[in-house]
Amino acid sequence: MSGKLNSSGFSTRNLIGIALIGIVLAILPFVIGMAGQSWVRILNFALLYVMLSLGLNIVVGFAGLLDLGYIAFYAVGAYTWALLASPHFGLHLPFWAILPIALAVACLFGVLLGAPTLKLRGDYLAIVTLGFGEIIRIFLNNLNAPVNIANGPQGINRIDTFKVGEFAFGRTESLLGFRVTGPEKYYYLLLALTLIIVLVCVRLQNSRIGRAWEAIREDEIAAKAMGINTRNIKLLAFAMGASFGGVAGALFASMQGFVSPESFSLMESISILCMVVLGGMGHIPGVILGALILAALPEFLRAVVEPVQQMVFGAVVLDPEGIRMLLFGLAMVCVMLFRPAGLWPSAVRKRELASKAQGGPA
Repeated sequence: MSGKLNSSGFSTRNLIGIALIGIVLAILPFVIGMAGQSWVRILNFALLYVMLSLGLNIVVGFAGLLDLGYIAFYAVGAYTWALLASPHFGLHLPFWAILPIALAVACLFGVLLGAPTLKLRGDYLAIVTLGFGEIIRIFLNNLNAPVNIANGPQGINRIDTFKVGEFAFGRTESLLGFRVTGPEKYYYLLLALTLIIVLVCVRLQNSRIGRAWEAIREDEIAAKAMGINTRNIKLLAFAMGASFGGVAGALFASMQGFVSPESFSLMESISILCMVVLGGMGHIPGVILGALILAALPEFLRAVVEPVQQMVFGAVVLDPEGIRMLLFGLAMVCVMLFRPAGLWPSAVRKRELASKAQGGPA
């Protein structure tokens, strides 16, 4: 028995579960912070990757459009914040002005990417989006001459932190007698924005737009025959996904205080795509799980591989970075072999794979 439903539509068990999850999320940075503030920063980056994965999930999971250049929108958001909140141009705009601008600029770039690719599918779409991501990175890398706009490969530093009035998220201070560090304050900011993005994604998935994306993903020709404006719906998918990437990029710049083109490489795009595929394409809880695992697992292996070698061999025999990536790759291969739909696939995806396995080739 799940208990009686109250006026809010939730059972008592559901409400207790939500309350427990809320308590865990509220105290999590202080518990992890006992092991060092570096782990809180890792947690913050994991939340950034959750935002990015949810944005890419709209394009790849909902609409079925393979995008290998998604990191470009992350870069656009980061550089928008960097240019408008740093001594580089002498501008120090408040967050409530920069965040909407970063979202709008990233959204515009999403439309610019989507417009020429409307008739492309599969591998061709992947190659074009990959090229778009590399163009943005190379463009930023050379944007220091003849006019120094983005400082080229040196990047932009001394970027303003996220600030509400006099309350700065980048410095440590005491609140109600408790010492709260910058990473801990950023955790609550990132968590709040992540929850908002999750809510938007859930509402989109269960809307007419979400069903139109799903129809295009399953069969674009049939969707068009049913009266769906596939051009506008696909552009909307690119724009919505890009906007989430722009918000994440802006927060990344404010949290780091420094941005450079090196942070927006092709491998970052592939990593975000792996998070979506690993968790379960099109399933919001699965995508969140995949992002958290792939964001935290490499750092966990980084902390474990070298001490284990010291304990077993008395010295570091093999390159820790190589072993870390080997274990990471092996885990991905095993998951794809034994859980092809992802670690937490949607019920629809599971039924599709089961029916294909039972029916076999036509």
